[in-house]
Amino acid sequence: MNHNINIPIRAARRAGAVIIRYLEQRKDVKVDIKGKNDFVSEVDRQAEAEIIEVLRKAYPDDAIIAEESGNYEADSDYQWIIDPLDGTTNFLHGHPYFSVSIALKYKKRLEQAVIYDPLRDELYTGIRGKGALLNDRRMRVSGLSGLQGALLGTGFPFKIPHHFECYMNTFKALHPQVSDIRRAGSAALDLAYVAAGRLDGFWEIGLQKWDFAAGVLLIQEAGGLVSDFSGGQNYLKTGNIVAGSPKVFKGILQSIQPHLSESLKV
Repeated sequence: MNHNINIPIRAARRAGAVIIRYLEQRKDVKVDIKGKNDFVSEVDRQAEAEIIEVLRKAYPDDAIIAEESGNYEADSDYQWIIDPLDGTTNFLHGHPYFSVSIALKYKKRLEQAVIYDPLRDELYTGIRGKGALLNDRRMRVSGLSGLQGALLGTGFPFKIPHHFECYMNTFKALHPQVSDIRRAGSAALDLAYVAAGRLDGFWEIGLQKWDFAAGVLLIQEAGGLVSDFSGGQNYLKTGNIVAGSPKVFKGILQSIQPHLSESLKV
């Protein structure tokens, strides 16, 4: 591959600078409603524009899937998957948990990943076959032998409320078995935390591919496992994801499967 990881790193840092610049003036930020419980701000759009400018300057022939501006179709095997501000609601409330997420897919495989936490200046990077790093230090998923003592991350399906009862059943199945469960509001950063061993596992229903594409590769390169709810590899299509260190991953999957509706088992 002729794609340099320093390019998406530069793009993520530029987007992060936009986010931080607006943070103290966030109450004056223009916000539009995309749908129920789904917001987009001028910060999202400006951060995304910064990312696209960097990527298109370096790789003008690549395709881009971006959360806010849609698709830049191209006849290319290279496809960038971008979330300029994962955790917009957190940002708008000054809740300090949000991130920039950029992934590169070549044909059907994720090849590069960058997740940037601009508040903490923490940069998570991964390259297929070369491992995953947090600020230049190698990341490994946690070594827990099962769910006992695990700290899990998750997200409520607030955009798809018809799945909420099913989700709560999975939550009830897992909660008695683990140390605790966190719902922090940025799936990309949650997945980066799994790769770094700060969370032992994660599950969520109905994510968009830009929410988790980069995080998936980080976890895989840090020694973890990722699947859809059936245990397969169709998560980029379904948006349903289970991730974690190997034995925690297995425990999550086995615990939630009996509580899934038929539509979520595919």
